[in-house]
Amino acid sequence: MKRVDFENGTITSNILGASLPMLVAQILSLLYNIVDRIYIARIPHIGTAALGAVGLCFPVIVIITAFSNLFGSGGAPLFSIERGKNEPQEAKKIMNISFSMVCICAIVLMVIGFLFARPILVLFGASKDALIYAYPYLMLYLIGTLPSMIATGMNPFINAQGYSTIGMLSVTIGAVTNLLLDPLFIFVFGLGVRGAAIATVISQTLSAAFVFFFLTKKAELKVRLLKKEELASCTAYAKNIVSLGTAGFIMQLTNSLVTIVCNNVLSVTGGDIYISVMTIVSSVRQLVETPIYAINEGTSPILSYNYGARRPCRVRKAGAMMALMILGYTAVMWSIIIIAPKTLIGIFSSDATLMKDAVPALKQYFAAFICMDMQYIGQTVFKSLNKKKQAIFFSLLRKVFIVVPLTYLMPYALHMGTDGVFLAEPVSNVIGGGLCFITMLLTVLPELKRMERNNALYETGTIL
Repeated sequence: MKRVDFENGTITSNILGASLPMLVAQILSLLYNIVDRIYIARIPHIGTAALGAVGLCFPVIVIITAFSNLFGSGGAPLFSIERGKNEPQEAKKIMNISFSMVCICAIVLMVIGFLFARPILVLFGASKDALIYAYPYLMLYLIGTLPSMIATGMNPFINAQGYSTIGMLSVTIGAVTNLLLDPLFIFVFGLGVRGAAIATVISQTLSAAFVFFFLTKKAELKVRLLKKEELASCTAYAKNIVSLGTAGFIMQLTNSLVTIVCNNVLSVTGGDIYISVMTIVSSVRQLVETPIYAINEGTSPILSYNYGARRPCRVRKAGAMMALMILGYTAVMWSIIIIAPKTLIGIFSSDATLMKDAVPALKQYFAAFICMDMQYIGQTVFKSLNKKKQAIFFSLLRKVFIVVPLTYLMPYALHMGTDGVFLAEPVSNVIGGGLCFITMLLTVLPELKRMERNNALYETGTIL
């Protein structure tokens, strides 16, 4: 079984070896929700209304994903650092703790969702008409909370062991199943939005079953649930996992918060049609961000492993290569968004009215998207090197302290209406992204230089 060797080989080949399968996996992962949107938008007579209604469920879906990543993305860098230190038993313990927390959290979230689905959707901006489609979709989606969180939360531990192709395959199974089942349940069986949710739950269950089978039977370091007598000794690790994962968790949770805020403001300033516009814009963003996320997540275990192994030169090279790949890709996609926005919007809807409002909204939203790269790069480095405080601070800064206030300030205080909602994002990209990247350069690079000097002193015997 072919694995990526984080210790040897060139940094470029390691990143590509880890990122390319992950890129395929992430593109396929998009199909879980994007295929739903594409088909839902084309349901006769109700497509546009149903699309906006299902868009109101996205914050809940993001919250579920955020919790799975809290334990998965929080545990995987620590897991990789311990592997780099040649401490397999400690690495295995971290994985077992993460898995146990994923399972417990999934059950809690599912119960809360079932009890409060309707008031949650109303809070997120659902009108009575929107609830007709949003409520049944969400109730069915919640059934798949546990498999969804296992598939998302434990896949990083497959990639962290170098099995990037297996990680890709686990996502492929679910995505292809969803692609095949969506039209069957939505159109052939005539289940509409309910059919989209059922197809997604079945797909997530198959993906989770594959992840569970591989990590319990085939992987080098195998996972299991914690035993009662182990709980007391795992508290410190659990705190580290949660504290490191909090950065990514906050990023996703605040994405959900921003979506809720945007939907509320847009429902007042533009009506239900603009909630559908925001759904389109969010869908395009997911599409565009997927390769960036894959490069980040493919590079993360390489950064963590070599940091744990005290190889600063390889850490620095990995960071530089990640930055070049992300900036190059973003420049191409940014050009497409500015020059041919209708092409991207047309993937999700052919509604002429929707297209008219979505084109300027998309251009406004992505006006400074290339500056967002600085946030991605800085956050990935902080997370991978176990820099919890910086990762958490910059997650909060851009979304909570910049985007949310601007989303209210620009439409109302500055009288910019719906334009203000979409322009809040590029302003935050410039300010938040710039500060995150500069801080990363000023803190991480000096530390790597110190590590390099200390390594040289150890080799010469100056430090015993």
